[in-house]
Amino acid sequence: MKTYGFYQALPLDHADSLVEIDMPDQQPGEHDLLIDVKAIAINPVDVKVRANSQPAAGEYRIPGWDAAGIVLATGSKVSRFKPGDRVWYAGAMRRHGSYSPQQLVDERLVGAMPQTLDFAEAASLPLTAITAWELLFDRLQVQHCDPVEAGVLLILGAAGGVGSVLLQLARELTGLTVIGTASRPASQQWVRERGAHHVISHAEPLRPQLEALGINEVTHVVGLNNSQAYLTQIVDILRPEGQFALIDDPKTLDIAPFKLKSLSVHWELMFTRSIFQTDSQVKQHQLLNKLALLVDQGRIRPTLTEKLQGINLETLKKAHALVEKGDMLGKVVLTR
Repeated sequence: MKTYGFYQALPLDHADSLVEIDMPDQQPGEHDLLIDVKAIAINPVDVKVRANSQPAAGEYRIPGWDAAGIVLATGSKVSRFKPGDRVWYAGAMRRHGSYSPQQLVDERLVGAMPQTLDFAEAASLPLTAITAWELLFDRLQVQHCDPVEAGVLLILGAAGGVGSVLLQLARELTGLTVIGTASRPASQQWVRERGAHHVISHAEPLRPQLEALGINEVTHVVGLNNSQAYLTQIVDILRPEGQFALIDDPKTLDIAPFKLKSLSVHWELMFTRSIFQTDSQVKQHQLLNKLALLVDQGRIRPTLTEKLQGINLETLKKAHALVEKGDMLGKVVLTR
């Protein structure tokens, strides 16, 4: 089976940054689905893994953590799917990914694809939607907010992939006032269209912009990019006992200033459940099914903005280059 991956962690302009790999055909384990991959989306994690994750000598890695396709075969203990089902998923960090015609994925990480989307649209959502859902409901637990209190959620870097879904979920499923940050006119418009009540710029001091909206403090902050650069401002604008959640990888994170206000800090990584094989893995199956219903109801929109035909070295490298630039709105998707 012809797949695409790497033997060495290399910059994209190196000839061997992504290469063709002949991988043996795979058979599903007890809980696995063998999936005919129809479309994949490229995320920042693809770029980070390709550039920084060095396989052991003589071994290779197949990236890819967003896909949609059709179930070809099932393992002996699979109970949720059957051959022919259309599915979407983000997979597991420690297994081979979706840069392949076929992929093995644990059924507990897979959802039934929305009926109203095609494969390309569906592939644009799973990883970012799982991350956004877990941020809101598992980490910040906004469902437990006081319903009579006017909570305010500030999303730093809201125009990216996770922010694009987080805005929609927060607007549709919570009573929070949703504020997104974006620095360019195009990205500010994108954030408004995805449900933000207000848009401010993270390139300018945050407090004066919030006060101009009549907001003196916020209850929740989510950091999606370069969070460490905003820590002082985050402490300043969060109310006492407020909450901060982040997904990025700051080299240092001094949270000592959070003590005076009893602020809580939460980290979100959607791969945690599959890495540690937790009993809660099935929650990702459940939330993808809930999300599919929201999509089919027209309450959540896919974030596809660029589609490339074919999954090959040329299209993969082009997609990685687009993501590496760091200014994409929405997602780039490759289809077979």
